[in-house]
Amino acid sequence: MEFDRLIADWRTDGVRHIPQGWAQGRATFGGLVAAMLHEPMAGRVDSEASLRSITFSFIAPAEPGDLEAQTAVLRAGRSVTQVEGRALQNGQPVLAALASFGRSRESSLHLSTAKAPTFPAPNQCGCMPEVPGLAPEFTSHFDYRIARGAMLFSGSQKRELGGWVRFRHQEASQAPACVGHLLALIDAWPPALLPMLTKPAPASSLTWTVELIEPLPAKPATDWWQYLAEVEQTADGYGVIAARLWDSDGRLCAFTRQTVTVFG
Repeated sequence: MEFDRLIADWRTDGVRHIPQGWAQGRATFGGLVAAMLHEPMAGRVDSEASLRSITFSFIAPAEPGDLEAQTAVLRAGRSVTQVEGRALQNGQPVLAALASFGRSRESSLHLSTAKAPTFPAPNQCGCMPEVPGLAPEFTSHFDYRIARGAMLFSGSQKRELGGWVRFRHQEASQAPACVGHLLALIDAWPPALLPMLTKPAPASSLTWTVELIEPLPAKPATDWWQYLAEVEQTADGYGVIAARLWDSDGRLCAFTRQTVTVFG
């Protein structure tokens, strides 16, 4: 099913359906569930207020089937609106989120954003291996090209992992990517600490914060996007990963920070 068809049904509170085909281990792909909850949260604010920051807490695995979204405005100020969201299955929360939407204001402060990494062109980079039984089901909806780092479970000591990513053409239109698309693209890459392992082991997001840079690029989700993540720390079965997403022109679109649990 096309991602665009799914996202069109998510704008308001209520029950929506997680389809088959997006599994990530025993859970549903986090980027999909995050986009499902963001959409009704964004519906709580007017179009002049853009998403500036959103933090997700992954409480329990979301499974294919009905998902109920509940949202509430915590405070609507002159410039910033804070919105809370929860996604529930069988009456129990599986995902919680807190988002800050803000209108643009005049400011004397302006700093240029970080430059994109110098990656080879996508056609000069290796594809992410599609290993049956190892690659998560949801990855079939994306194209990947590895430009930095090592293969998963190779025992690498490299802290970085990244390259190019895009939606497959049957998944999204040529219209500019929306926030939901960007959340999915950012989360599509595996945790950057997995190449450090010497054998397959499950890992999942515990918390995830995304900050978006306005204005969003007028690029389709099927265009190539540059992604680079760095493991900042890992011990005791947890890891902290910082990452960034740029469009194909090298314009920074988002910062992200993630706490990951790893069972290996």
